[in-house]
Amino acid sequence: MGKGDIRTRRGKIWKGTFGKSRPARKQNKKQFPVAKTSASPETSANSVQQA
Repeated sequence: MGKGDIRTRRGKIWKGTFGKSRPARKQNKKQFPVAKTSASPETSANSVQQA
């Protein structure tokens, strides 16, 4: 129940492996940058009227 026991979380950290007791992080898919759109005149006009 220590560093030598690969069934425990501490043992997996020491050995550098992953499994049930120490799941690996999920790899996120690459996200492409989204082009920022400028505020439409209707949106900015509405916010001025509400303020």
